[in-house]
This record gives sequence, C-alpha cells and structure tokens, in this order.
Amino acid sequence: MEKHNLGDHLFHLVNQYLKENGLKVSRGTIVDASIISAPSSTKNKKKERDPEMHQTKKGNQWYFGMKAHIGVDSRTKLIHSVVATPANVHDSQVLSDLLHGEETRVWGDSAYTGKRETITDCAPQAKDFTQAKGSRYRALTDDERARNRNKSRVRAKVEHQIGIIKRQFGFSKVRYRGLDKNAHRLFVACALSNLVMAKKTLLRRSRLGLQASCA
Repeated sequence: MEKHNLGDHLFHLVNQYLKENGLKVSRGTIVDASIISAPSSTKNKKKERDPEMHQTKKGNQWYFGMKAHIGVDSRTKLIHSVVATPANVHDSQVLSDLLHGEETRVWGDSAYTGKRETITDCAPQAKDFTQAKGSRYRALTDDERARNRNKSRVRAKVEHQIGIIKRQFGFSKVRYRGLDKNAHRLFVACALSNLVMAKKTLLRRSRLGLQASCA
C-alpha cells in the first residue's frame, strides 16, 4: 500500500469529501509536530535499532522514533497537510510543506519562531502568529507573555487532532520498521481523525438531507 502511496491518496480523498460537504479550509493554519516513539532496543534479528528512526532531545528527555508534522485549519480543526520525518528533523524545517498558501494567519509554538520569511514566501498574505521566545539574555516582556497566552488559545486546537491520532487510533508508537510504512499509517490515521472531527457536522447534514427528502 505504501509503495503506491495509497495512504496519501486516501487522506486527500477524505478531505475532498469533507470539502464537498461544506467543511472547507479557511485562511488560518496551526502548525505542530509530535514525536512517535519507536523501539530503541537492539534485541532483534539484526541486533540494531531501526536505521530510519532517530533520537532527539525534548526538554531534558531523549526520544527515539519519528515525527508527525501537521498543518491544521484554525476554524474547522481539520488536518490539511501531513509530513513524516525522523525525530531529529527540527519542526521548522518542514514548515513550508504544511502551509497551503492562502493563509492570512499562521500559528505555531516557539519551535517556529524566527520563520517569518518562510511564512511570507509560502503564504504572502499571512501574518506570523507563532509564539515569541525569550532567551538567557532577554526575557519576554509582560506584553509578549500576554500575546503568547492569546496565541496559545488558538494553537491548542491542534492538540485535539494529535490526541485523536495517538489515543483513539493508537498511533503513539510506530508499528513497523522503516519510515515509509509508518508514514502510510500516519496519513491513514490523519484521514480517519478528520472524519472523527467532522462527525457532528456530517451527521447534522445527513439528518437535514433526510428531513428534506421526506418532506
């Protein structure tokens, strides 16, 4: 299935179906990335870890695996862009692949700070609403902290999708060796997650259509 890129095709077919049912992508995108853990043990036939997975440090903890990068519509909370990489690829490196180009606003955490030029190149009309980041030599001002809190209220919407992918569809750990097979699974999980997110709207439209046909 991954050889013929069927997961990617399914993801885009589901999004086209949702668009035809009134769930269109708006002008705001929230970008985020989440680590998907892989077994770090070498107790297997090849006596080695998966060479296509890598380790990365988040906070004070090391993780081994891959990353799921997603672009989520700020209004509908639907995933419109997906990229799979090894875990050591920085979130901001695939930012351009997560934007559809018609954005007027882009939200992201501090991993995307300083990427205003990339955002402008990909979406010329977009304003940069990524989190401001302090440093050892310059702390955030009270105004910057307040703006970050306001941005976080919008940015939190992306966590709903990540929660569905990881908890409802069990994609908190990789199931296969190699990036291609797990990327295929990621695209399928994102397609299913979008259907879960759109369930209420789809059911409401179905009921209205049934009532109209019975009238």
